[in-house]
Amino acid sequence: MIKVLVVDSHPIVRTGLKLLLESANDIQVVGTIGSGIEIFEFVRRNAVDIIISEVDLPELNGITALRAIRKEYKNINVVMFSNQPEEIYAISTMKAGASGYLSKTVSTDTIIDALRKVANGGTFLSESVSKSMKYQDTRMTKSRLFKRLSTREVEVLKLLSSGKKNKEIAQELDINEKTVSTYKARLYKKLNVTNLVDLIHQAQHHELTN
Repeated sequence: MIKVLVVDSHPIVRTGLKLLLESANDIQVVGTIGSGIEIFEFVRRNAVDIIISEVDLPELNGITALRAIRKEYKNINVVMFSNQPEEIYAISTMKAGASGYLSKTVSTDTIIDALRKVANGGTFLSESVSKSMKYQDTRMTKSRLFKRLSTREVEVLKLLSSGKKNKEIAQELDINEKTVSTYKARLYKKLNVTNLVDLIHQAQHHELTN
């Protein structure tokens, strides 16, 4: 049985969520409360698996409460449930430790599915936000790798990826072959690979050759 605590400042939302969730035979609503500050007293006294919480809460906002809960009660998952724009709030709440973000416009089935997914160790985000987070992660990874590589190393990497041999790279960059070999060795080390095939694969994976 998934033990859920509902946190929302609106009584009608708390009641609606309680009725909805308890229609599922594997979910038990163990409590409904109206402010962020009440969360801590409740979880000290009661077993809770998942907290489904609004972002905008009186006394203590949902994101601040989320950070404190995740720090003190690592076994409790938190799903944010809000009418705030998910393209703005979803990513920030996930980075703060949430296991999911639900817009209040989602279907009732989606809410139940999301809680089940989180209870099984997963995370839940809308498809559009998931794509946005993956894109940001790719851009950040690419940026970090570029910062680790010198301009010349990037040039050598691009030429290696295009199929050019050491001699051809040396001629194109007007350096000697030994220097090309030195750059190649540095690239192996910085990208944590041991052969040319893996080096090119890493470069393509992180879009370093575009």
